[in-house]
Amino acid sequence: MHFHIPYPPAKAGFWSPVTSTLNWCEEDYYATPYAAEIVNALTNVLFLYLGIKGIRSCRKNGHDPIFQIAFLGYLLVGSGSFLFHSTLKYPMQLVDELSMIYTTCLMCYATFSFSKSRTQCFILGAGLLGLSIFITLYYHYIQDPVFHQVAYAVLTAIVVFRSMWVMEVTLRPSFQRSRNQNKPHPSIPTITVNGETLDERDIRILKSMWAMVAYGLSTFLGGFVIWNLDNEYCSTLRGWRREIGLPWGILLEGHGWWHVLTGIGAYMYITWGIWLRHCLHGRRDEYKLHWPRFYNAADIVRVQDTPKSTVNGGYEEKIN
Repeated sequence: MHFHIPYPPAKAGFWSPVTSTLNWCEEDYYATPYAAEIVNALTNVLFLYLGIKGIRSCRKNGHDPIFQIAFLGYLLVGSGSFLFHSTLKYPMQLVDELSMIYTTCLMCYATFSFSKSRTQCFILGAGLLGLSIFITLYYHYIQDPVFHQVAYAVLTAIVVFRSMWVMEVTLRPSFQRSRNQNKPHPSIPTITVNGETLDERDIRILKSMWAMVAYGLSTFLGGFVIWNLDNEYCSTLRGWRREIGLPWGILLEGHGWWHVLTGIGAYMYITWGIWLRHCLHGRRDEYKLHWPRFYNAADIVRVQDTPKSTVNGGYEEKIN
């Protein structure tokens, strides 16, 4: 018979009564009187770790400042969620949910502002700020979580699909040739970088980026499925958890898995955005993806040993 500890009964705690409009499937205050939902709270530690890692990477590797701000927003999401699930208080619910909107709006600005004029960037920033204020006020007025969930899903979809399009247009050789077909080419050299042609290099980068996208989307959508199963079959899951006991019953805390999987997916998206921005700046050969295993946190790092040359700005040319 496996080792287990019976679940203590749910009870009132230090932060009682509950004032949030949502209360998840994890039973309240069964583990400690100081945390309403202990698993849902502690799984946000992943956000804190990855957020700090992302900020340090931005500072170390010279990434655009907007991504450091995005990682600060990511940290705020994790901190707000920790406070919300610890207290189940309505103000902390707003910090948790609205910080998700604000961080997505930051990524929306990063996605759409590239190569725009200062006036266009100002209009975009003002529009997104106005949208954030509207969502904040309207959500506080109606207090309907479905409105927040739909707004977050729509914003996320816009940013992700726009980034996919930009990635393909920027890196796919056929798109590049289509853009350049009307330009004069008196002689077309085959340029190689570290033994690769530019087309081969761009295809390699594109494949790596699509792997990041697939990984990020699958973890995010997997978390979404588990979150919905947790909501739909809550009474069944609570019964199973009490049969299994602690600590094994923790594995059936579906909202905790939502935090873990969406935390990974959101981190992967910001990291992908960083690499894409460097590619848009024409700095493909100055940065590389460091992602040794699928369970490691991906990072975009400087290429310290980029070969230098006086020929064509560091490229070696071969004329066919």
